[in-house]
This record gives sequence, C-alpha cells and structure tokens, in this order.
Amino acid sequence: MKSFAFAQADTPETAVAEGVAAGRFIAGGTNLIDLMKLQVETPAKLVDISRLDLSDIEESEDGGLLIGALVPNSDLAADPRVRERYPVLSRALLAGASGQLRNKATTGGNLLQRTRCYYFYDVDARCNKRVPGSGCDGREGFNRILAVLGTSEACIATHPSDMAVAMRALDAVVVTLGHDGDRRRIPLSDFYRLPGDTPHLETVLRPGELITHVALPAPPAGRSTYRKVRDRASYAFALVSVAATVAIEDGRISAAQLAFGGLGSQPWRDPAVEAALVGHAPGDAAFNAAADALLAEAKGFGHNDFKIPLARRTLIAVLRELTETEA
Repeated sequence: MKSFAFAQADTPETAVAEGVAAGRFIAGGTNLIDLMKLQVETPAKLVDISRLDLSDIEESEDGGLLIGALVPNSDLAADPRVRERYPVLSRALLAGASGQLRNKATTGGNLLQRTRCYYFYDVDARCNKRVPGSGCDGREGFNRILAVLGTSEACIATHPSDMAVAMRALDAVVVTLGHDGDRRRIPLSDFYRLPGDTPHLETVLRPGELITHVALPAPPAGRSTYRKVRDRASYAFALVSVAATVAIEDGRISAAQLAFGGLGSQPWRDPAVEAALVGHAPGDAAFNAAADALLAEAKGFGHNDFKIPLARRTLIAVLRELTETEA
C-alpha cells in the first residue's frame, strides 16, 4: 500500500475542508480499503468521518425518513420504520452483504461503492474507469457480470449496490454539504452519471462534497418486494435484481415504481416501464409491455447476453407476485 496523509474530522465542515484538497472520505471502508490494497485507488489523503454525528434516522415532516450518511447498513435494515414502511429497502440491504459487512458499511458509502468489474480491479488490464483513456477490456473480455443498459464505447461496468436500487425505486434524495457551506438536495435520479466518454466520473459530487443524509419521501402505496438473482445464495452481486412497488385500484394498476440492479451502469429506472403498467389490468400483456420497454435498448456483449431474457423473466415474476396474477 502506498503512503497517504490521514486527517480526522470533528465536524462536517472540517471534513469538507480537508476533502477539497484531493482527499477521500472514509467511514466503514468496506470498499475503499480493498481498492487501496490492490492499488486500484491511491488517494493522497484519507479523511476519517466516522466520528461525525450522522448516525441517526429521523422522521421528516412529509411522512418520510431522514437517514444519516453514517447509519450502518445493519441498523438501517433492522429499523422498525424501515421494515414496516419501506420493506423493499430492508430486503435489499439484507440481500446485499454478510452481517459483518453490514455492521461496518454505511449508507453514504454504500451509494458510492465502485463497480466489481474484473478489469477495474486488475491493474494490468485496460480500464477507462480506473485509467481514463486506456481502453475497456471488458467489451471483448469475460463480461458475464457487466452491464447491458446505459453502456458506452468507453465502459460497460455495472453498478454494484443493492441498497441504491431500492432507494432509486423509492425516489430517494441525497443531501450534501459542499465547500463554503453549500448544501444541495440531489434526487438519486440525478446523482449518478452515465459513463459516456468519462466513466471515471461516476456521480455529480463536487470535490470535497460530503453526503450527510439520504431523504426518503413518504412510502408509496401498494405492495413491494426486492428480488435478486445471483450465482449463489450467499452474498453474491446481482446478475439481475428488481425493486418494485405496485398498487392496484378497481382491477387496474394505479401506480408502479420499479428499479433494476445488475443490468445498468447505475441503479436503473426507466419511466417507460412504469408507463406500460399504469392504467392497465395486471396480466401478461401489460407485463410483457413493461419488459419490452425495459429492454428496448439492451445490448449484450457475448458472455452477458443471458441477462436480457433473465431480466424479462425476473421482472414478470415480480409483477405476478405483487399483483397475485397466475402465469
């Protein structure tokens, strides 16, 4: 491991001031430390934010929750309000990692974890996300776990987070503190960048900007679930996952919120998928229309071609479950 400077922040403002000068924030460190050991990331400075007062879950006036960035994933998944009102989030967190990792991993860190693309982790491989302009070995290499939506000529890496998929379906908002006290509320829909020609720029965060909270609006009406398809039952990353809430009134789907993991370069949500469902009677016609909308621009790269039919089957199975519709 290469040498680096270390600073401990006592307040969010101090953390931001330390982080502006090419620093990286660290709390649980469940992803960053691994990347540093492999020299995938070699930050000049680490800013320890683990002692900041950002570990509470509070009720908000709109009936939602304000989640501190340092709330451990275990605590978030087990919170009675999350389990009762946002079960899709609790299930996603429990599917995401072992108990030991959930005890250390934080809400803010989970949103910022980096891809598990093999070529990103291999410092001898070409990877535009790790070394901009070097190329992408994933496109012609072993790309079984990589993305089929939101890709570019420069990158086909998949976003790894389960929690972020559920939060995307729930219309979460990321609350930040920046330089000179600048505070922002960034909808999760605007938080992540598509890879384009700059896959190393993964979010819209500015230098030194600190995630302080994640705000969830009042829970949506209807039934919800999180389904994750993976290579093994014990804590593998998603090949395909679906976070979904569906409401039915008078025999028709009145509302739907769906997000997908394992498929895209970011937690994936497409308004066309929900539009294909709302106003229609639950059944194969509507479910297939939603799958068609989801996969209209999907593109496999050889080893990951199977994800496209798998995504269709998984989405339809989830919709059948939530609407209690038989095949």
